Amino acid sequence: MSPEERRERRWAQGGTRVAGRRHALSTHRHRSRSSSRDAAPAQRESRLSHLINSWWNRLIGAIYSGSLSDETARYAAHQTTRDYICNALGQAAWGGHFPLLTVVVTQLVGVQQAGMFSMAFAIGLLLLFVANYGVRTYQVSDVAEMQSFNDYQINRIITCVFMLIVGFTYCKLRGYSEPMMSICMGMIVFRAIDALADVYEGRLQQKDKLYLAGISQTVRCVASFVVCTIVLAISRNLVWACWAMSIAEGIAVLVLTLPLTFFETERSYPWSMRAVKELFAQCLPLFLAMFLYNVLESLPKFAMEGTLSYDNQLYYNALYFPSQMILMIFGFIYKPQLVRLANIWANPDKRTRFDLVVLAMLGVVVGITALMAIAMSWVGIPLMNIMYGINFEKYRSLMLVMVGTGGLCAAIDFLYQIIALQREQESITKLYLIAIAFAVPVALLLIKFAQLAGAIVASLVIMAILMVLLVYEYLAIRRRLSEKLW
Repeated sequence: MSPEERRERRWAQGGTRVAGRRHALSTHRHRSRSSSRDAAPAQRESRLSHLINSWWNRLIGAIYSGSLSDETARYAAHQTTRDYICNALGQAAWGGHFPLLTVVVTQLVGVQQAGMFSMAFAIGLLLLFVANYGVRTYQVSDVAEMQSFNDYQINRIITCVFMLIVGFTYCKLRGYSEPMMSICMGMIVFRAIDALADVYEGRLQQKDKLYLAGISQTVRCVASFVVCTIVLAISRNLVWACWAMSIAEGIAVLVLTLPLTFFETERSYPWSMRAVKELFAQCLPLFLAMFLYNVLESLPKFAMEGTLSYDNQLYYNALYFPSQMILMIFGFIYKPQLVRLANIWANPDKRTRFDLVVLAMLGVVVGITALMAIAMSWVGIPLMNIMYGINFEKYRSLMLVMVGTGGLCAAIDFLYQIIALQREQESITKLYLIAIAFAVPVALLLIKFAQLAGAIVASLVIMAILMVLLVYEYLAIRRRLSEKLW
């Protein structure tokens, strides 16, 4: 190439660079003149993209290194505001998962299949308590780490496998045919994965990182809901949708829940068979209490299955949604404080204060229940008509009865947690057995004579009996402790 040609080429390149600079300057000026309202979403998207890319880099790096536990924790403990917000999101996602899916199923495949889905959910939820084995409260209140986290993991794997075996056996003995058999098994697998994730989220809460547990729970629920909805909308096949929901949650646990737990908590000391056996023994009363409570709560649903058509399952669960909201809202308030309540109870000098906290929380339940009754009477029924495409106006009075049931359930749940913190779980089981002895004939008789209305009234009567028994037991525990001090 001649010297003249080289000079011409450099001149052309220089002109291109100048033009590029001018274009960049013009673009910068144009962007600077744009409104801050347009810039904010881009900034948020960039932060989200950075967070996701950072997480994947961290996860892939841990996989290449061969150990999740080698990663250093990056998120601080005891972030009070984050704890409340993220735990509230997680509880809202978990509590709203089934009611919203019921709406989707009703709209896409009809009332009858929605009723089958509701019954499968009741079975899966009952078996969830088998898999959880009442360990979560015991685990998060184990502030001195008397049990290794590895012990909790082994315990949960065993209970999840047992849950799957029991679920399959129940469906076979019940004589379910297709598609009910496959719908139930899809739901049972989904709940087994849910139970497995719970022990890892419990570890995060135990280490005072509840907000990370809330993020994990939110992602799991949202992912499974979205996938189930998409598959059902495309295929109109409820069996495929239920299994897709299980697969989506399993992927979320593998990608987020497990790594987050091992990244953000220190390595636990090894498990031992003796410690696992001790954990089963210690939590047996808690498991029996929670399982029997869920039997009580689900008794009207199971009593209806052999007597009424599946569409009644949908109506019952739709009317129960406000009760679920009361439980969820109250859970937002007290569950983040379980570790703190355990520390208060551990100090004998502060137990009068502990009693005042219990009384105040029961007052909060009454307030939430009253507000929910007003809301459902005002806008609740019209909103449900739109959501489900069904006229619920004729069920207005039954809705208010169910709201009362929800208030009792929230109070019962709280008192159960309190008695568990006091390590008096052995006393709970007998209360539930007494309540079941009353509940079975009450439910069967009311459903026989009043059908759906009888099932709803039965739920209120059953919960009222159990509430009275738990209050009596709490007062008895406090009286025994007072006598020991004197």
